[in-house]
Amino acid sequence: MYVATATASDDEMAERIAHHRARRPATWRTLEAPFLGLADYGDPKTLIVEDLTLLLSNLFERDSANAEALASEALDVVCALAANVVVVSNEVGMGIVPANPLGRAFRDALGRLNQHVAATCDEVYLTVAGLPLRLK
Repeated sequence: MYVATATASDDEMAERIAHHRARRPATWRTLEAPFLGLADYGDPKTLIVEDLTLLLSNLFERDSANAEALASEALDVVCALAANVVVVSNEVGMGIVPANPLGRAFRDALGRLNQHVAATCDEVYLTVAGLPLRLK
């Protein structure tokens, strides 16, 4: 099962989502869950969540004060499933420091969320230029 957190907030993003849908194998079950929440995941053998950056962004738009806690809670539910869970995220702390307070708060919250998920995972990889580096 592929869990997509992206939302089509504009034409360009809608085009990106359409491109991602077209690339996915037809045999994959896709669940569009921008907030994860109490989605019905069924009983998948493997579940791919893509991605934490968009999940947190969606939650920031809804409730910036509680977004990180809501994302952590939702991910704890997903990671507790009896399935092979693959979580995709971005590392935004290696770039420039955002110029505004909301950007810095988002960057810091995503860093903590990535650490939270990594702590619960058996394996963690950083992929740069298409090359995976096993961290854990």
